[in-house]
Amino acid sequence: MHKENYFQAINPSTNQLLGGEFKIANINEIDNAVKKATAAFDIYRKKSTHSIADFLDCVADEILSLGDALLERCHLETALPLARLQGERGRTINQLKLFASVVREGSWIDARIDTAIPDRSPIPKPDIRHMLIPLGPVAVFGASNFPLAFSVAGGDTASVLAAGCTVVVKGHPAHPGTSEMVASAFYKAIEKCDMPEGTFQLVQGNTNAVGEHLVKHSGIKAVGFTGSFGGGKALFDLANARPEPIPVFAEMGSTNPVFILPGALEGKTEDIAAGLAGSITLGVGQFCTNPGLSFVQKSEYTNQFYETLSEKINAISTGSMLTGGIKKMYDQGIQNTLTKEGVEDLAIGKSSTEPNSVAARIFRTTIENFSKSPELAEENFGPSSIFVDTQTKGQILEAANNLEGHITATVFGTDADLMNYKGLFDILEKKVGRIVVNGYPTGVEVCHSMVHGGPYPATTASQSTSVGTNAIKRFARPICYQNYSDILLPAALKNDNPLSIWRLLNGELSKNKN
Repeated sequence: MHKENYFQAINPSTNQLLGGEFKIANINEIDNAVKKATAAFDIYRKKSTHSIADFLDCVADEILSLGDALLERCHLETALPLARLQGERGRTINQLKLFASVVREGSWIDARIDTAIPDRSPIPKPDIRHMLIPLGPVAVFGASNFPLAFSVAGGDTASVLAAGCTVVVKGHPAHPGTSEMVASAFYKAIEKCDMPEGTFQLVQGNTNAVGEHLVKHSGIKAVGFTGSFGGGKALFDLANARPEPIPVFAEMGSTNPVFILPGALEGKTEDIAAGLAGSITLGVGQFCTNPGLSFVQKSEYTNQFYETLSEKINAISTGSMLTGGIKKMYDQGIQNTLTKEGVEDLAIGKSSTEPNSVAARIFRTTIENFSKSPELAEENFGPSSIFVDTQTKGQILEAANNLEGHITATVFGTDADLMNYKGLFDILEKKVGRIVVNGYPTGVEVCHSMVHGGPYPATTASQSTSVGTNAIKRFARPICYQNYSDILLPAALKNDNPLSIWRLLNGELSKNKN
């Protein structure tokens, strides 16, 4: 065994190497994995909806059967609290089961039936039927900040498999032991549910080359990614430079701007300050929905708000960041912020003696100084946030207009504020994937209506979401069948399929109108 071909996980709380050595996949191993996924795809995509749904349910059950050993290993590799990881495991299991229910129900494939009208004049109308079909093998990249819910068995993997695609997952190098344990749940489920061997595969590595080889492989037909802008943009560029470009669904984070309108703080200064402090520091600030930028319109309660917010931040002790590299980038971001003209260091939280522990930081500046330093609008991944003082409604609207794409935007205000600033919401609809009113962006509900995405540079595909059941549609494409006999038609498009009845009736209604 050549040591240079293996790597180990590091405990971020101690900076000590953890037990277990993990193979860095080479180009031949990646090629073999994609070839297996390609062969498996031709079988897996033909499986019945109930077989695929049962498989997803089985994966969820197998993850749960890993027990506390999974949580303990994950805790060692990430320094995330066991209670947080227990909740995240629940979310991971629930989203697998949610996608299973979507597959069973079946309407996500968007079956449409336009029946023939052979006697239509002057041109007969053919029989045309439409549905979504899976794209092919997909490469999924595990995220650092959610080692379960956005990683090996995360929403990307769940939606890929639900769509009828096979998947090759690139595990995140910060938690390889966790990744391997979760992968074992898939392998057991594949065997129990009689799925083809290459339906799911895990490749590991702590070099960029592993991900590069995977994305450039001609057998990969799409990419799912959650992580930094630099990482997502690099994969996007690689995918588009291929002889056959492929879609990259990269969620790359944002500063998730907050707007505090004039009447918002009256009687709610304490609540809003406490809520924002908690949102900024949740998970040591390592959430892609962390509110890293706020615009505060001046009111008689503004100073009280800042005083309360500072007290809350000063009292909060965060913890270790996920990796030493993430801590280094966070510290550099803090230093860069402090060099900007007119930026006040408003509050510093507590930090521990652990090697990768950081302190929460909030900063205050004016809209004039903010406008001189557009870099202040960039994400600093971690528990920091910048507050910008504005004086007028016009400045609030201008600030919103100048935003790039973000995952979320939050607005605090009274009913009168919200009506008076209706134009703000018109602007934000063009800038973000989710608008929150009088709430906090951290915490993403996994449900049918959720949109976790947004315009570039928050994502590379603003028409999609990486959370919620609509995520399944990223890994499918439309196809239509014209003048097919009922024998050849997919089950979903046959005349006797109850899921297509209303569309068939729609077709009949169209026929009557013609």
